[in-house]
Amino acid sequence: MVRALAGPSSARNSREEKNTARASRSCREPIGDRAAWLVPSQARAPLGIAGKRKKDLKSMLLFVFRRLVSLGLTLLAASLVIFAIMEVLPGDPAELILGINAQPDTLQALRQELGLHLPIAERYISWIGNMLSGDFGTSYTYSVPVLELISQRLAVSLPLALFALALSTLLALPLGLLAASFRNKWPDWGMMGATQLGIAVPNFWFAMLLVLGFSITLRWFPSGGFPGWEAGSWPAIHALLLPAIALALPQASILARIMRSSMLDVIHEDYMRTARAKGLSQSQTLLRHGVRNAIIPVITILGLQFSFLLAGTIIIENVFFLPGLGRLVFQAITQRDMITVKAVIVLMVATVILVNFLIDLSYAAIDPRLRKKKGT
Repeated sequence: MVRALAGPSSARNSREEKNTARASRSCREPIGDRAAWLVPSQARAPLGIAGKRKKDLKSMLLFVFRRLVSLGLTLLAASLVIFAIMEVLPGDPAELILGINAQPDTLQALRQELGLHLPIAERYISWIGNMLSGDFGTSYTYSVPVLELISQRLAVSLPLALFALALSTLLALPLGLLAASFRNKWPDWGMMGATQLGIAVPNFWFAMLLVLGFSITLRWFPSGGFPGWEAGSWPAIHALLLPAIALALPQASILARIMRSSMLDVIHEDYMRTARAKGLSQSQTLLRHGVRNAIIPVITILGLQFSFLLAGTIIIENVFFLPGLGRLVFQAITQRDMITVKAVIVLMVATVILVNFLIDLSYAAIDPRLRKKKGT
């Protein structure tokens, strides 16, 4: 009876003694033997996340390295082609500078000064080396360093290109989203008709209409010229507004149609229907899930448009009498200032290649799967 009454207490004491013995044995074991069960799974999880991040960083760095190598090789090949084309064109730079009535010994002395007597391979290597050191040569027509000419004209062309690109983007993306949201309805029909008209209308004709309406009739904007940034930000922006609108109209039309088509490709995907089933509205589904997956083709067009707007605005710059990069190329070609033409074309090619490189990086940031594809 006494044993029965003492049963629960002695059993409890026995369990406590066993737990104490087990704890003393575990304390005598090496720490390494107990490390696996001492560290909980929640504490070991960040090690896997850190390893994944390290792997992603390595993949991204390898992707950037490959693209940089491709960029350098492409630029080198482009410079070789440009130099070869400029060399086979007829005309003597020495005669262009001194005139056709110059004496032969004077022409020969100037050719030696310009390095035209050297072999073509040596001239190419010298030209590339000088450009890498920042020496683009001296203009035959203006008698000033070409790099100084380019920097002066870029002060007009670069803000104009960015202004036009911003206007086209702000106009095109909402129109593309609206048309995709109301497919085969009157907003879609109206957008398609307006963009078709914007693509069909030549930008120089639209520019002349802008000058006629807002400069000559209403006198709200100047009809041409550029006061310079030293005159203040507002006068410079005011002078660039009409040219930017003339450049942005066809680009916005193209971009809006690309955005509409890309959104229609993703709008019926499974993840879009899943988002709607979870309770998101149509606008929330488009903005949160649709835009990110549809933006890649739009980024490609934006990069191509920026390259065009920076260097392909010769007609618009002549309509508005803007001293930009496109007008410099036109004047250098007509005056056979080949050293200026070579430098500006190389700059344009480098800009296109750099923009494509940035587009590739944006692709990799949006869709990490592109980093792991071979050849990228």
